[in-house]
Amino acid sequence: MRLCLCGLLLMTLAGCSSNKPMINTSQSLVMESSVLSAGIITDEPTLASRDGQKRASSVLYNERETPVTVHYRFYWYDDKGLEITPEEPAQTQTVPAHGSTEVVSQIGNLTASKVRLYLFL
Repeated sequence: MRLCLCGLLLMTLAGCSSNKPMINTSQSLVMESSVLSAGIITDEPTLASRDGQKRASSVLYNERETPVTVHYRFYWYDDKGLEITPEEPAQTQTVPAHGSTEVVSQIGNLTASKVRLYLFL
């Protein structure tokens, strides 16, 4: 019984040891639930090379009758899954009612091979 309680305590403490969420770099789109509740939908970002830079973009669609202001940030990674710095600050975009808008990020580091788009309100 004592061994079982110790094991349960260790599992609980291990689950609480970090306040940072685990992020999988192969997950290219992260949306907070509030964004979905606000009527915003999108696809995973697309990557392209343009004028010696990497470019990531995604189109946000608003299914609601009112404009929605969304905050977003692109995270860039190399082939090894390491985040490329410097980090871009969060940006803000208003998606018109029953409309769409494109969010874009560019980086001059050609070793960038993966991108993740994080959306929040």
